[in-house]
Amino acid sequence: FPSHDILLMGMAAAASSSSAYWGPETPGAIAIICKQFGPRYCREAIRVARCESNISMLSTNGQYLGIFQMGSYERKTYGHGPGIYAQVAAAYRYFAASGYDWSPWECKPWS
Repeated sequence: FPSHDILLMGMAAAASSSSAYWGPETPGAIAIICKQFGPRYCREAIRVARCESNISMLSTNGQYLGIFQMGSYERKTYGHGPGIYAQVAAAYRYFAASGYDWSPWECKPWS
């Protein structure tokens, strides 16, 4: 299997279990978050991602997956993928569609 297929299979197996998993921090994720969210929202997005997933694109919690722990409906609506770029871009689309507001996330940047 290509490595990304193995990653997807691992994510699917972890997502099907009821326990949460925080993976190791994804290398380069902070720079990617800041580039996508821009200087205005960079620090807030990092705080949310750290709280939601330990800044790990491999984190899972039931139906919630990835660096910003998006649920199945949100992943279908805003996208998702096995890579950090796809996950951060999807979270930004969700954030923008929410009026640049963190209310959809359990974690808030000020908590």
